[in-house]
Amino acid sequence: MAIRQVDIDEFLFLSETNPILDVRSPGEFERAHIPLARSFPLFTDHERAIVGTLYKQQGQQTAIRKGLEFFGPKLNQFIDEASSILEGSYPTSAGKKNTLLLHCWRGGMRSAGMAWLLSLYGFEVVTLKGGYKRFRHWVFEQFEQHWNFIILGGYTGSSKTEILKRLSSQYGAAIIDLEGLARHKGSAFGGIGQSEPQPIQEMFENQLAVAFRIASKNKQRDSVSKQYIWIEDESQRIGSVNIPQPMWERMKVSALVFIDIPFEKRLNHIVSTYGKLDRSLLTAAISRLQKKMGGLETKTAINHLLEGNVHGSFEILLKYYDKLYLKALDKKRDGLSSMKVQVFMDIDPNNQAVQLINKMENE
Repeated sequence: MAIRQVDIDEFLFLSETNPILDVRSPGEFERAHIPLARSFPLFTDHERAIVGTLYKQQGQQTAIRKGLEFFGPKLNQFIDEASSILEGSYPTSAGKKNTLLLHCWRGGMRSAGMAWLLSLYGFEVVTLKGGYKRFRHWVFEQFEQHWNFIILGGYTGSSKTEILKRLSSQYGAAIIDLEGLARHKGSAFGGIGQSEPQPIQEMFENQLAVAFRIASKNKQRDSVSKQYIWIEDESQRIGSVNIPQPMWERMKVSALVFIDIPFEKRLNHIVSTYGKLDRSLLTAAISRLQKKMGGLETKTAINHLLEGNVHGSFEILLKYYDKLYLKALDKKRDGLSSMKVQVFMDIDPNNQAVQLINKMENE
């Protein structure tokens, strides 16, 4: 079988129906990778270090010979694993698939060696021109594009994330779930209860760029609301990761729709959402706010929480976050292309999504 080398756009298109095998070392993959790629390392981390050292100290031919020593005994294992991935990726009813997508760091010897083996066995092999390094360039290119955003704003507890999900699932709107990608809800409590730790910055950027690709595919020209990408209003920093600067600059001048919901409704929503979380983790999170919120308010909020008065504790916290959000909104208000306020008397993501879509279509 022939080995075909393609550019990044075709590679990502093919990845929608074919598995990606990342032949870099496990450590490289664990740090960051193309979303949905599978780790399929040619060398272990230790083997890679040995080959790399030999290449620097004794040259390419010595390094290749050592690499072949590591590569040779694993040939059958690689064939078995590739076959298993193809069999597990596609149900029998979908028909037999035989195409594997490969990449290494720069599209060099590692992907070439693995491509040779898998192609020799009979697989259709497609490699990425420029490897993972080219993918990273593509990632940065996505943030430089002039996306049309609608920023969904509102005080803490306004169910903005839930509204975004309804806009997507019920109306096909293009959305970017920043908090979902960051695995953090953006406040001092944002990391509590998350099923996975936050990604490093590089992996967050990779996931965000691919999310843009998916969102842009979902945009349709037969509907005004679908010509935009909806994004929740966030600070540039979400937990330990940052929204890339070009995207952040674009967000600051985009149209903003502010969801205005009564304080008590939002407070009850937050109590029901966060009130069941581990009290020790909540207490630690509140303590981290002391410098900005003040010693007395922090102490009172913690005491309420320890006494079981979750409502009283969160009332103090919500007032603090409302002031913080209002201050940030006032700072950027003049730079926004437009700002509209949508008043709701209760939290009802389904109804809110309906009204937001209608508002967009009728203006």
